[in-house]
Amino acid sequence: METASISVSSPIGSRRDYFFGIISGFAIGILLLPILKTAKPELFFSLKFVIVPIFTVLVPLALVIASWISYRIPLVWQLAKFIITGALNTLVDIGTLSYMLFLASVSSYHIASNDILFTLFVPIAFFTLYKGISFLIANTNSYFWNKYWTFGASNTQKKSSTEFIQFLIISFIGFIINISISSLIFGAPYGTNRMSIDQWALISAVIGSIVGFTWNFIGYKFFVFKI
Repeated sequence: METASISVSSPIGSRRDYFFGIISGFAIGILLLPILKTAKPELFFSLKFVIVPIFTVLVPLALVIASWISYRIPLVWQLAKFIITGALNTLVDIGTLSYMLFLASVSSYHIASNDILFTLFVPIAFFTLYKGISFLIANTNSYFWNKYWTFGASNTQKKSSTEFIQFLIISFIGFIINISISSLIFGAPYGTNRMSIDQWALISAVIGSIVGFTWNFIGYKFFVFKI
């Protein structure tokens, strides 16, 4: 007499994947705090003690859900890791910018983000300098997370120097896109008295980061880390 056996598939992903999920969730929560404090101070004070634990749990939970969906749609697993990595890198970008805006505002020089740093055909504000620094820090972070986790690059035939040069080319184009869009939006009139100049700076940076990281994903997946 034959008995029917029921096989239960285990989720896609290793312990390493879920460990990275926990680390990235914790980092996302930490980096979200200064952004929330600048953008929505009242919400920051009501949620500041729960944001980090929430994201530390939600991110690995999202990976578990994505792993089950991946049995039907394999691309979802990599896409989920990219979204998490992209969120982390965007928050590294915006979080670093927030810290620099805060430090500049409380320094003895009282530098505003719209103060002119120098003029090169057009006036260049301190915001552009801060945004450039924050993007470079986020982009370095992006390289390691995308290489070793999102795409899991295992092309041993490609020399590291070649890969890194390709990464720099893609990243430099993304850098120009990010800075240009952020600065153009920041220079546009925001037309409301309810928003501070630093809040408008963060909105400009978010839009620039989204466009820049979208370009980076396409370049990393199909040019730099292709297997």
